[in-house]
Amino acid sequence: MPDTPPKLNGLRHLALVVEDLEACEDFYRNILGMEVLVRANDNLVYLTLGNDNLSLGRARPGGPAPVRRPMDHFGFIVDTKDDLQAWFEFMQEKGVNLLDTPSDHFDGARSFHCTDPAGNVIQPLYHPALSGQAFTGP
Repeated sequence: MPDTPPKLNGLRHLALVVEDLEACEDFYRNILGMEVLVRANDNLVYLTLGNDNLSLGRARPGGPAPVRRPMDHFGFIVDTKDDLQAWFEFMQEKGVNLLDTPSDHFDGARSFHCTDPAGNVIQPLYHPALSGQAFTGP
């Protein structure tokens, strides 16, 4: 039996197929503050906050709608509960589709949920075990 390889270093890449690439790119850049890492072509852009990688790919024009897979949601970590509240108020002001209001979790975390223009559920999240961590490269 082979030895267990070194532990993984976190989930830092997510790839989404979206019908309206421009609306989704606008949301992630101008609402969430991500930057373009690289634009591979007119149908594929990679965005980042500096320690992650979000791939947005355009669904094939004229083709079937993207297949919905059973992903419930994904999250973006904030450093403090005050930051979480500021994000909630900012998104509310920008007209983002908010699904709930900030609420506390049993483990000391606090979060709320919203959707992007493609309907993906996003959870801005303060979590005591994750918040405040700084990425340091290899």
